[in-house]
Amino acid sequence: LELFQKMQQEGIEPNVAVFLSILKACANIGDIEQGRLIHDRIIKRGLELDVAIGNTLVDMYAKCASLEEARKV
Repeated sequence: LELFQKMQQEGIEPNVAVFLSILKACANIGDIEQGRLIHDRIIKRGLELDVAIGNTLVDMYAKCASLEEARKV
């Protein structure tokens, strides 16, 4: 998560692979707030229809005990 924050500070736009990694990190540590922020960025970038992104979002929300949000993805 620290590397992602540094990328943001330097104005580096994340690609799909970075989004997947950061969502998995959020799921592993149960950081749903950061996960929601990442989800918002994914939507703004128009990547929400990517199958891998969608699967990882569902996984992240489920692991963070937010099944309602997982269903909405």
